[in-house]
Amino acid sequence: MTAKTYAILNYGCQMNESDAEHYAGQLQELGYKAAEDFHDADVVVVNTCCVRESAEKRILGKIGELKGVKANHPGQIVCVAGCMAQKDGEKLIKKHPQIDLLIGTAHVNGFKEILSEYLSEKGERVYNSLEVKESEFEGERIRQSGFSAWIPIMYGCNNFCTYCIVPYTRGRERSRDIESILNEIRDMHEKGFKEVTLLGQNVNSYSFEKEGETITFPILLDRVAKEVPDMRIRFTTSHPKDMSDDTLRVIAANDNICKFIHLPAQSGSSRILKVMNRKYTREWYLDRIAAIRRIVPDCAISTDLFCGFHSETEEDYQETLSLMREVGYDSAFLFKYSERPGTYAASHLEDNVPEEEKVRRLQGMIDLQNKLSEE
Repeated sequence: MTAKTYAILNYGCQMNESDAEHYAGQLQELGYKAAEDFHDADVVVVNTCCVRESAEKRILGKIGELKGVKANHPGQIVCVAGCMAQKDGEKLIKKHPQIDLLIGTAHVNGFKEILSEYLSEKGERVYNSLEVKESEFEGERIRQSGFSAWIPIMYGCNNFCTYCIVPYTRGRERSRDIESILNEIRDMHEKGFKEVTLLGQNVNSYSFEKEGETITFPILLDRVAKEVPDMRIRFTTSHPKDMSDDTLRVIAANDNICKFIHLPAQSGSSRILKVMNRKYTREWYLDRIAAIRRIVPDCAISTDLFCGFHSETEEDYQETLSLMREVGYDSAFLFKYSERPGTYAASHLEDNVPEEEKVRRLQGMIDLQNKLSEE
């Protein structure tokens, strides 16, 4: 009998990459083998992202393509997972009848049971509640690399930036038990991995209560670094409001923590940052950059920036360019604003910067960053 096969089509952030490893692990526990081509797979998992409109359009195109694929492969199970499944719920199934299962972000590690029940014709089709599942941090996974491993330390976000969908698709912040994190890292070390990346929507707001002690991110980072001194340690993504001197001192004190910080600014204008509900000013952000330069002087710094948000003027835009020059980022992820349904901005802040102006501003940012990166 030929083994059943699976394919995972993954989109989006590092957290989605980590979730995709969990889906693969559970499918292999059920006896499935990885297919060479998703057209031939018995189970296809589309792990979705809805942070940006461009990603959503690509994903919807792929889901549409699967209608024809499934017609040529009777019995194929199509599962749509991740943030779009969480956000759009049954609307997706009604519009795309080729979808068999819809798995929201809180049900990643229940996938094995969900699929088994569905195949036995006892299961539901839609699992997109945000009820916290204790198992979401655990479970078998198939690492995409034998060298570098993703280690989620927390899920969700409490910041509610006005443009961002993440708190609505990933839920509120919940941090993982430090012993669970250390056990996973020990396991990676024993398996020969050379590098781990600690993951979270806002990784430096990690906080876990254990035996009367509050484990903060600097404490966790130091414990991890000392646990596996011959492994490289990275972390992403940091929020500027939570980037503390304590964290920076831990980085400086441990040779195996990579001297690299991704610190998303989003805008160089304090006025726009307030409209975004980022909870810091340009001055605060630059103070954190100065602290990095002072405490970890050889540290590389990257960022996220986007242009064209509600009411952004030419003066606001020029402040973003001046921030880029002042910091001198090693690299940057640059975007133009696309309104996301379900966010505060979509309901209350008009998308009122013309598209051609967004395109012009983005190109200006790209040109400047290419010059900075080259330098």
